[in-house]
Amino acid sequence: MSPRSASVNEELRRRSRERLLQATVELVGEHGYDATTLGAIADRAGAARGLVSYYFPGKRQLLQSAVHRLMHLTLAAALAREPLPEGPEAGREQLARAVDAVLGLAVERPVLMRTHMAGILSADGFVRCPEQQRLAEVLRETVRRYGAADVEADYPLLRALLMGAVFAVLLPGAPMPVERLRAELFQRYGLDWDMGVPPGGGPPGGTVERGNGAQGPQR
Repeated sequence: MSPRSASVNEELRRRSRERLLQATVELVGEHGYDATTLGAIADRAGAARGLVSYYFPGKRQLLQSAVHRLMHLTLAAALAREPLPEGPEAGREQLARAVDAVLGLAVERPVLMRTHMAGILSADGFVRCPEQQRLAEVLRETVRRYGAADVEADYPLLRALLMGAVFAVLLPGAPMPVERLRAELFQRYGLDWDMGVPPGGGPPGGTVERGNGAQGPQR
């Protein structure tokens, strides 16, 4: 039997890594960070325990990579959702979808996202990894399509604003309503409330923020 080619081995490694990342998202979301062991992650992924240490220096780095992958996939799916926006409003619609996708993760996966934010604020800090780079590329492209004059300056600001909004949604004991945070972000970027995926409750105050700063009746 002939040995596997380098490309086949690389694809197998990629799949193993992705299974570990997916298993991490699932288990931390189900049981929390402390109750999730590297052995349990390997078992869920159907991988050898040694592969976890081969790909990741520790559980905290594994979790950050896993959440960055989830965020990248969620954003990419939101931006590619049909019908694709066209015309002069396409960039604004894409930014609205990006904001809603990130806020949606905070609402739908609070345990996972709260753990992720805590890890970023810990001594280990922010982990730069391939998954984080893919997420950054998607956000940079969204900022570029929106029409930012300086993408490299505006991208970190958008990232910071989104992280702050996620933190505010997840703050134990004093969470802010996602509708209010969305309204603030949409107003800052001149986005109409009915862009993206509007929350079912409608905008605060029952009005729609227009792109030119005017307000109109809720649709």
